[in-house]
Amino acid sequence: MRIAILTVASLGLASCSPAEEASPDLIEALTALCGQSFEGRVTSEDPRDEAFASQRLVMHVRDCEPGVVRVPFHVGEDRSRVWVFTRTSDGGIELKHNHRHEDGEQDALSWYGGRTTGAAIGAALDFPADQASKDLFEREGIPDSMQNTWSVSVTDTAYVYALNRPNRHFRAAFDLTRPVDTPPPAWGDEGL
Repeated sequence: MRIAILTVASLGLASCSPAEEASPDLIEALTALCGQSFEGRVTSEDPRDEAFASQRLVMHVRDCEPGVVRVPFHVGEDRSRVWVFTRTSDGGIELKHNHRHEDGEQDALSWYGGRTTGAAIGAALDFPADQASKDLFEREGIPDSMQNTWSVSVTDTAYVYALNRPNRHFRAAFDLTRPVDTPPPAWGDEGL
């Protein structure tokens, strides 16, 4: 009888192995990288991406607060971009793009993005453009962007950011196995 109980208990423990534990969600995966910077490259082949592809790309997981992670994204000397990930009250995650000019002033095309639909499970998520972003794109005369969906994934080895819409695909991948030196703060973030 004791052998049978021990066998059942062992089987129960075996089914809870670390390999089967829930994987972190995107906010948790980014928070684990907090303070580190990583170099990336454009992996899409659209000729419109040449300006990015010819520059050094660096992401810096800079600010990690409970439920909010800010990731400056540098393209060469251009430090105008910050990805802001925020956990929503219903368990989803919102991605917003904060763009600033070199003097720190907000760009007219800023704070656009989207949020996951429903709970954010796992570290690979899609963010379809939200209504505020669609309104901004319409106001700024770029209606094609109203169909944007941004995708972000984090694995043990890579952070991948992509933009998709009809007739447009941008993708950049960052090597998480080799941290690089921390870049200067994003424009407008010098005081953080």
